[in-house]
Amino acid sequence: EDESRVLALLEKVGQVGCTCAALIFRDYNLRPFSPWSLFLILSFLLMILYEIVWIRYFCGDRTTASFYRPLWGIPVPLASLPVAAFLLLGIYGRVIWLTAASVILGIGHIGIHLQHARSGSLLKHRRKGK
Repeated sequence: EDESRVLALLEKVGQVGCTCAALIFRDYNLRPFSPWSLFLILSFLLMILYEIVWIRYFCGDRTTASFYRPLWGIPVPLASLPVAAFLLLGIYGRVIWLTAASVILGIGHIGIHLQHARSGSLLKHRRKGK
């Protein structure tokens, strides 16, 4: 499949940025509970949902359609959930570099997944003669 080179570049830059920011900064450690803690809790919950989506995929029919299937209205959850979790972790840690890298990653990674999901649904419609 043809992927947008711009989206692929943004995805790679975001991946490197998220990895480096997660390894370099220590601001993600647990702190006494405060309103900021909600960002960490939400990040953790999104990662649990991410694992549930993988379980759903591997216990299901493992088709392209099931890979990109939304979860409770969340489009392409296998791309959206981890990106959102990193974004919330960056906000919790008040690490602008992780927050920015998450946005860049999200544009590329989610964009590519949306392209793949759309092209898969277009192929289905073409096969059915629509």
